[in-house]
Amino acid sequence: MAIRKIVHIDEEKCNGCGLCIPNCAEGALQIVDGKAKLVKDIYCDGLGACLGHCPQGAISIIEREADEFDEKAVEEHLKSQTKLEQTISPHHHSHHIGGGCPGSMMRQIKREDNVSQDVKVASRLRQWPVQLSLVPPTAPYLNGADLLITADCVPFAYGNYHNDFLKDRAVVVGCPKLDDIEYYTEKLTDIIRLNNLESITVLKMEVPCCSGMMYAAKTARDRAGSDIPIKVITIGIEGDIIKREYV
Repeated sequence: MAIRKIVHIDEEKCNGCGLCIPNCAEGALQIVDGKAKLVKDIYCDGLGACLGHCPQGAISIIEREADEFDEKAVEEHLKSQTKLEQTISPHHHSHHIGGGCPGSMMRQIKREDNVSQDVKVASRLRQWPVQLSLVPPTAPYLNGADLLITADCVPFAYGNYHNDFLKDRAVVVGCPKLDDIEYYTEKLTDIIRLNNLESITVLKMEVPCCSGMMYAAKTARDRAGSDIPIKVITIGIEGDIIKREYV
């Protein structure tokens, strides 16, 4: 045992959204009984990669007496998680174990193939690139634009994405689960600060980790000193719109 830095979760603030889970490479955090929990002290390196991903501000790094971080134990822990996931879903290969993020649960969607093969939808894309990490904050198409911030799974889930959302908008796309959400926040801060945006719309999936897109946009708006409303639309995995709200 030693006095060292280690993650601390305020259970009164935690709402169990799961945004912190995929950002812990050691799998030290899990959702237990609706709250984020530190599984074992030896799995936490105390570096705080999970910080900045909690919209409730429930995660901090403190110093307390704890068992030393054990890389070997982490390796075995991640192996056991992989075996467990493969037992539950043998054909699922996770990019990041992340302590069992509920948004990564495999499922199959059955649909009736009743759409005419002759129906074509014209692309509404008016710019390139679209990936948030590649879009320059000073791109001319951003100035005075209606900005669409899209979680990258949305266009696959929502069939009429081009006509209903992309038309007449500038778009940036990203994944809050696999990418650096703080980098996204910094980039969005520059975009909002440098461009006189007409509107901001965030499209996200219903899975918990996807709320990171809303968090990044809201934080960026606040850092840029803007009061522009952000419209958030949540898309269900089966392709329906399940929620509209302003933040």
